[in-house]
Amino acid sequence: MIIFQKLRYKNFLSSGNNWTEFKLDEAKHTLIVGHNGAGKSTMLDALSFALFGKAHRNINKPQLVNSINKKKCLVEVEFQIGKTQYRIVRGMNPGVFEIWQNGEMINQSSHNKEYQRTLENNILKLNHKSFHQIVVLGSSSFIPFMELPQGHRRDVIEDLLDINVFSKMNMLLRERNSVLKEKIKDISHDIDITETKRESQKKYIRDLNKLNTEHRKEKEDQIEDLQAQIEELQAEADKKVKRIERIRPTIEKGLKKHQQLKQEILEESGHVQSEIKSVVKEAKFYETNDICPSCSQNIDNEIKTHALKCAKSKAKSLSTRKEELSTRYAEIEQILSELGEASIQIDRLQEEVNESISTVRHHQRSISKLESELAKLSSSSGDLGTAKSDLESFEEKRTSLIEEKLKLSEEYSYNTVMAEMLKDTGIKTKVIKQYVPVINKLVNQYLQVLDFFVSFNLDEQFQEEIKSRHRDSFSYASFSEGEKQRIDLALLFTWRQIAKMKNSVSTNLLILDETFDSSLDADGVENLMKILYTLDDNTNVFIISHKGEILEGRFEKKISFHKEKNFSVMVKS
Repeated sequence: MIIFQKLRYKNFLSSGNNWTEFKLDEAKHTLIVGHNGAGKSTMLDALSFALFGKAHRNINKPQLVNSINKKKCLVEVEFQIGKTQYRIVRGMNPGVFEIWQNGEMINQSSHNKEYQRTLENNILKLNHKSFHQIVVLGSSSFIPFMELPQGHRRDVIEDLLDINVFSKMNMLLRERNSVLKEKIKDISHDIDITETKRESQKKYIRDLNKLNTEHRKEKEDQIEDLQAQIEELQAEADKKVKRIERIRPTIEKGLKKHQQLKQEILEESGHVQSEIKSVVKEAKFYETNDICPSCSQNIDNEIKTHALKCAKSKAKSLSTRKEELSTRYAEIEQILSELGEASIQIDRLQEEVNESISTVRHHQRSISKLESELAKLSSSSGDLGTAKSDLESFEEKRTSLIEEKLKLSEEYSYNTVMAEMLKDTGIKTKVIKQYVPVINKLVNQYLQVLDFFVSFNLDEQFQEEIKSRHRDSFSYASFSEGEKQRIDLALLFTWRQIAKMKNSVSTNLLILDETFDSSLDADGVENLMKILYTLDDNTNVFIISHKGEILEGRFEKKISFHKEKNFSVMVKS
C-alpha cells in the first residue's frame, strides 16, 4: 500500500516562492475551500506533476511555472511503501527529476523516460490513467471510467488486478520468439548451404567415378577456346595501344601549342583594343578642341586635319588587325575542338583496351580453374578418398544443424503456446472473469448507498448494461449528470476496494475535486458523506470545493486558499 505523507510546492501555477505544504496523512477528512482561481486545485496538479510529469488538468507543462516568477518551479512528494521511504523531486526552469529511496537517490537513467518508467513500473506500479481512476474524482480534465474507450478500460482493470505482468511476460515472450525465429532462419540458411555443399560433393564424387576421355576433352576444348580468345583480345589491344601511343603525343602537343596561340591572340587583341581606345580618344580631342588646354594656344587647322587623318588611318589599320585576330581566334577554337574530340576518342580506345585486359584476366582465371579440375581428374584415385571424407563431414554438420533447428523449433512452439495463454483471451480473461462479479456486486452496493437503485453490470469486455427497476436497459450516456456522478463515485470506491483486496495499487489518498459542487443533489451529498465516514482509518480524504458553506463543520480539518498580490496563500484551521 502506498501511504502518501507530504506534498509541497513553490512557484507552481499561482503559488509563490514560499513553500505550500500539505500533510497528506494527518487527518482522515480535510476540506479545501476557496474562490475560483484561488489555487485550491493546485495540490492535485502538483501531485500529478510530481508523480507523472504532467498536471491533472489539461495544462501545458510550460504553463505550470508561475507566470510572475517564471523560474525555480519545484514540487516534492513523500510516501512510504512497506518499510521503504520515497521522495520524488521534480521541477522546471531548471529541470529537475530525482527519485530518493531511504535517503539515497536512485541512479538516474540516461533518459528521463526510462527514469519515469522505473518510477511507474517498479515503485508506484500504476500509471497516470490508473492513478486518476483510483485516487481522484474531479470535474476538471477528468475522464470517468465509463467514458474511457474499451481498451483504456481494460488497462485500468489490469492495473487494479495486477495482471498487466502477463502483458509484460507476453511482450518478453514475443521478443524471445523473435530472436528464436531469426536463429531458426539462420540455421535453416546454414542447412541449405550445407545441403548444397553436400550435393555438390556427391556430384564431384560421381564425376570422379565416371572419369573418362569425354570429360577431359571437354575441359581441354574449353581451355583451347579461351586461349584463342585471349590471343585475339591481346592482338586487338596491342593495335589500339600502338595507335594511342602514336596519336596521343601529337594531340597533347597540338593542344598545348594552340592553347598558347589562343592566349597570345587574346593578349594581342587586348593591346589592339587599348590602342583603338587611345586613337578614338585622340581623334575626339581634335574634333572637340580648337584651343590647346595645356598651353591655351589655338590649334592650327592644318595640324588638326593632319592629326585626324592619321588617327582615322591608324584606327582603320587597328580594326583590320582586330578582325584578323578574331578570325584567327575562331580558327584556333575550331582546331582545339577537333583536338578535344580526338582526345575523347583516344580515351575511348584506352577504355576498350582496359576492358580487353579485364576479359583476358577473367579468361585466364577460368583456364586456371579448368586446369585445376583437369589435375584433380588426373589424380582421381587420391582425391576420391578426400572427397568422401569431406562428404562425411558435410553429413555430420547437416545432422547437427537439423537437431539444433528441431530443438529451437520446439522451444519456439512452446513459447507460442505460452504466448497464447498470456494474451488478453488467455489467463487474464480467466482472472477478469473471477473479479467481474465482485466488481458488479460492489458497484451496486455503493449505488444503493447513494440512493440510486439500478442494476449495474459490466461484462468481460467492460461494456456496461444498466437496468432500472422496470428492467429497462440503459447505457451510461443515457443518464443525467447527477446519475452519472453517482455511477462514477460507485466505481471510484469499487476500484479502491478491489485494489485493497489485490494489494496492487492500494493507497491512503482519496481526492474529490469539486465533486460536491457539481451534479449531486442534497440527498446525494448526504449519501456520499455516509460513504466517506465509513472509510477505514488508513484513508485520508481531501475534498476540494468552492461551496464550503454546505460542508462547513463536517470535516476534521479545513484549509482555505485566497489570493494576495496575485499569489495563492494557504490558511489552515
